[in-house]
Amino acid sequence: MMPIELKPLFNLESMRREPKFTNGFYQQDILSVDQFDRDMLSYLFTRSLEMEEMARVAGTCDLLKAYTLACVFYEPSTRTSASFIAAMERLGGKVIPITQGIQYSSVSKGESLIDTMLTLEQYSDIIVLRHPEIGSVARAAKYANVPIINAGDGTGEHPTQALLDLFTLRKELGTLDGLRIAMVGDLRNGRTVHSLTKLLMKYDVSLRFVSPDVLRLPLNLMNELIDKGINVRETDNVQDVIGDMDALYVTRIQRERFADLAQYEEVKDCFEITTELMQQAKEKMIVMHPLPRVGEIHYNVDKDPRAAYFRQVQNGMFLRMALLASVLGQA
Repeated sequence: MMPIELKPLFNLESMRREPKFTNGFYQQDILSVDQFDRDMLSYLFTRSLEMEEMARVAGTCDLLKAYTLACVFYEPSTRTSASFIAAMERLGGKVIPITQGIQYSSVSKGESLIDTMLTLEQYSDIIVLRHPEIGSVARAAKYANVPIINAGDGTGEHPTQALLDLFTLRKELGTLDGLRIAMVGDLRNGRTVHSLTKLLMKYDVSLRFVSPDVLRLPLNLMNELIDKGINVRETDNVQDVIGDMDALYVTRIQRERFADLAQYEEVKDCFEITTELMQQAKEKMIVMHPLPRVGEIHYNVDKDPRAAYFRQVQNGMFLRMALLASVLGQA
């Protein structure tokens, strides 16, 4: 029998995906906000504004039509998973979503995180990963051969949330230097607070940390702020600071992070942002929240034009569009 001659169906040369611009993000894992300097942040925010304009004018484009994203969440998520999926699809890319049923994957058979990543990289060009253990995403990235973006590792970091938070601050208030920002709620366990605080260290800001004693900002992070000369102060009463703030960054008390639920019950209702409290705030300021909220911001505050948390949510899609395109060399 004569051997069958296999002819290529495609012109491989025409299928090459050369990056448009090899910037500081190209083919890099996004694991921590420590990777970013002010120039990189400025570049990313400019691209994010361009993505917003594109979405407003055209809705979608084909910038990432040749790429596939694997979206893998070992912990529950609404905004982060949905915004990454929306971001990829708005840019014309494809998504492998493993976001609501990791227990139905081979993880339930004992497959390791590393093997899961090494499997998924066979089908995708980039992976977004959330995992409950601190350092787990960095460990996965050490073995993976495609870029991995950290979508939250336990109480460690949540870099893309911090990036969209910083983008929201600049977009809403016009600057970052000179801002006075109060962070309220679970500052011990809140990875969004930890990551945003690290980014804000790069700017000339004043920070106020409002929490019960058991949920204070970790000492190592506070010491780093002091070493950098950042103007900081701690209190357990939001009324002490709200009148002077440009931004109030509110977080929920995270029940799932408490080993002792009795302790959670003691602190869960420590802070409530009400319309009455907002009367003490400046006319030009904003209230932010990474969401979900569980009562710490009353629903009637949503009508206040200073309530920026749902604008913050939308900014997350634009920021993640810019980040995906940048890491894949298309922005």
